[in-house]
Amino acid sequence: MSIWWSLHLRREAASVPLARRLLLGTMESAGVDPDISYDLSVALTEACANAVEHGGDTGHGGSSEAYRVTAYLDGEKCRIEVADSGPGFTGRQSLRPSHSEAEHGRGLCLIRELADHVQIGNKPGRGGAVVSFDKILKWKTDARLMAV
Repeated sequence: MSIWWSLHLRREAASVPLARRLLLGTMESAGVDPDISYDLSVALTEACANAVEHGGDTGHGGSSEAYRVTAYLDGEKCRIEVADSGPGFTGRQSLRPSHSEAEHGRGLCLIRELADHVQIGNKPGRGGAVVSFDKILKWKTDARLMAV
């Protein structure tokens, strides 16, 4: 079984739950274990929130006003990529947790805890950040689209 989809979303807070609901619906339809679906949806929420907050310069319009989410369910793995057109990562970002009482800065660490493999980098050329992560899928016993 192989499913993939890609969304081009405006950098608005309302776009985050849209991406999350689409991922959860896809996973539910495919028969993915709800715990795995939940972990991936939280990681996606964090990656999208980062793209909305840091993913572009709102003064320039155009592509910096949007970000892209792509999800692949292929065989036993789900891979998700969130790419924006912002300044990208400057090297100061870390996968280490921020101070436990900080309001910001825990998203990348949370993604790392919830996913099996995480890649964080910059798009070549025009710039922008790319956060991609994957997780091995587990299936409900009555899964209709389970990988074979």
